[in-house]
Amino acid sequence: MADPLALSAWNVNGLRSASGKGFLNWFESSACDVVCLQEIKARPDQLPEELLHPGGHFSVFNPAEKAGYSGVAVFAKTEPVDVWTGLGDPEFDREGRVIGVEFKDLVVVNAYFPNSQRDHARLHYKLRFCEAMLVRLEEIRARGKNVALCGDFNIAHHEIDLRNPKSNRKNAGFLPTERAWMDRLTSAGWVDAFRAFEPGPGHYTWWSYRPGVREKNVGWRLDYFFVNSELTDRLRSSRLRPDVSGSDHCPVELRLTP
Repeated sequence: MADPLALSAWNVNGLRSASGKGFLNWFESSACDVVCLQEIKARPDQLPEELLHPGGHFSVFNPAEKAGYSGVAVFAKTEPVDVWTGLGDPEFDREGRVIGVEFKDLVVVNAYFPNSQRDHARLHYKLRFCEAMLVRLEEIRARGKNVALCGDFNIAHHEIDLRNPKSNRKNAGFLPTERAWMDRLTSAGWVDAFRAFEPGPGHYTWWSYRPGVREKNVGWRLDYFFVNSELTDRLRSSRLRPDVSGSDHCPVELRLTP
């Protein structure tokens, strides 16, 4: 049997910063077929060659217009048959939040969802982004394609997905309207790959930089792989990598049967 298709997603909170904290060592050891990064905070012309094509991989970048902000990147062992960036709306696309890479039998969508912000100033912007994303996902699915959506959603879906749900009910990332969109996503037949394997608590992908928080595992699960329900029979495994440092987020991995 062929090896599983290995995918990884990681909000690196600055690719140049992560490169000084072991990013390339992780990249090599993970040996993933497709690596999706969020919040790269850099344009390609600001990066050295080893970060433009790590491991000699095919690469595509979608930086934000604003310097040092947002941005996503995808690295792949095999060159995709098609690549697209953004959702077709300048309101979102100027912030460099989406890359789609299409392979013969799988479309990988790498997304960095907006943060609603502490005062909820960008909540409506975020919800519009979420709706536009769901429309795009269903368009791809309607073409008969299998899809893996990954990245930093900036939403903890259920109470089990953060350490202190009661004290965070009114905070960005755990607002009822944000979580309701996640409900819509799952109701539409999109499956949280990690939860297909691990139903238990205590599994997070983001921790505050405040001293001791990560060591005590006081975190949130904000980073996901979602797949269309038609793809679930190819799910082999999904795991979080809290052992990988270098960012306030950790990588999320997915393996699919070829």
